[in-house]
Amino acid sequence: MELEDINRILELMRQHGLVEFEVERDGLRVRARKANGPKPSVAESELAVALTGKSATNSPGVGLVFVKAPILGTFYRASGPDMSPFVQVGDVVCKGDLLCVIEAMKLMNEIKSELDGEVVEVFVENGQAVQYGERLFAIRQA
Repeated sequence: MELEDINRILELMRQHGLVEFEVERDGLRVRARKANGPKPSVAESELAVALTGKSATNSPGVGLVFVKAPILGTFYRASGPDMSPFVQVGDVVCKGDLLCVIEAMKLMNEIKSELDGEVVEVFVENGQAVQYGERLFAIRQA
């Protein structure tokens, strides 16, 4: 996919008032999303991933793996409003450790770590609605 193709995608988004657009071709995934604010633009981190050709789910040079929402729903960092979060930035997690819960249609879906590592970033606020494929956590693989 060439830069010209990405520019065409952005132009189509502007013309049709799209908020988000995702396409995958030849193993390269491009996801464009309007940023909050009056002037629509593409989220810079997503565009950087597209231009470098690196997978959005793993950046081998940095050793980061992004845990993404497997469903849409409401993101919860703890089992209750007065409870401590399941994990925080700096916590070391093991494969199978509970990271968060996503509530969808009154069902609580546990999201567990698929690897050993350290939580380096939490992208979502407690109680926030999340979309399928949205980044939840960045984990530095051990």
